[in-house]
Amino acid sequence: MALVLIRGESNSKILNAIADVERHAKLNLTTKPKKIDAKFADKIVENILKAPLRTKSKVATAFRIKEDTATAIVQIKKIHPPAHIVVISNGYDDYKELNKVLNDAKVFRGYYSGKNQSTQMKDYKPNKKNSNESLNNYN
Repeated sequence: MALVLIRGESNSKILNAIADVERHAKLNLTTKPKKIDAKFADKIVENILKAPLRTKSKVATAFRIKEDTATAIVQIKKIHPPAHIVVISNGYDDYKELNKVLNDAKVFRGYYSGKNQSTQMKDYKPNKKNSNESLNNYN
């Protein structure tokens, strides 16, 4: 399990990036995205990159995914989301701190999963056969 941190300019760009992670990168979220402080997110990314950021974010979110870190990085590299996405493994010092913040954070407003929650196919056929025999009785 890995943590995914998304930082960007607006809520709509963050929501589009989350949708891209689900639809195009085919990653499975195990928690709903949580809103986190943008300055805190910038600090984490600076610590990971070991360099100052060119632009500061205005909005940030983070969530847990089912896939391991390597798979997540490979899949996210294939897409072009409208926000900055960082996959954080438990090897980083900030992993524990972000994990703790996620437990207390509020859910990011506007998010809904486009993925079907059930793995079974839905059967739309009626359960019982409609019988019109009673309509043909003239008694």
